[in-house]
Amino acid sequence: MDPVAFHLFGRPIYWYGIMVALGFLAGIVHWNRRAQREGWPPEIGADLSLWIMGGGIIGARVAYVLANWPEYRHAPLSILRFDQGGLVFYGGFLGGIFAVVIFARHRKRPLLEMGDFAISAVPLGHAFGRIGCFINGCCYGAPTDGPLRCSFEGVDRHPVQLYESAANVLIYMMLLRAWSRRHRSGDILALYLMSYPTGRFLLEFLRGDARLRWAGLTVAQIISLVLLIIGVALWFRGGVFLRQPVSDHEASGE
Repeated sequence: MDPVAFHLFGRPIYWYGIMVALGFLAGIVHWNRRAQREGWPPEIGADLSLWIMGGGIIGARVAYVLANWPEYRHAPLSILRFDQGGLVFYGGFLGGIFAVVIFARHRKRPLLEMGDFAISAVPLGHAFGRIGCFINGCCYGAPTDGPLRCSFEGVDRHPVQLYESAANVLIYMMLLRAWSRRHRSGDILALYLMSYPTGRFLLEFLRGDARLRWAGLTVAQIISLVLLIIGVALWFRGGVFLRQPVSDHEASGE
């Protein structure tokens, strides 16, 4: 599949960049609707998206460049070519967390409350991004002769990007369902930290591209385990998850 969608003024516009942009747009729509339902200021969704976009993209790019430094050492200007791919999700996740912490302080909102709000749109945007990876041909899977195989550079491989996109859609639907039944602030964040890292840990075994490893695991798997532990700790911190709806006082953010 051609990674170039079209040309604009002689410059190629890549599907990867389009899908990432669509992912952020979907997140903005989600946050705006969620803010409206929670009775929050209507502009908070758009403002949050700018903070997360900045922190997330910078963190994702820095992580990718560090992991592939030999390729960029002699071509530093290519570091700025975000449109051609080269974003590490967990780097963007950490950058996004940093942005959310600053945003919560700026808005004088409880951190866990803002964490629930921010994370609720992440799997939706991530699903778009992984489709962009599939079209771009990056983050590809290991060779396979299974029924779901796709050809990359003449080799039949697992379409692991699409597996992860589908998993993110399911996680997004689960978070939507859980929102109205959450016990208290932090439940949605905990649910995400237990679900996505688990799926990512397993899908790493199907990746076929070069992976940084330590102690027999990829770096992404190690980060997944750390986030899973944090999610479990946050889950039990909140008591028995989803036992009763959050109070009207907490839901309104008052």
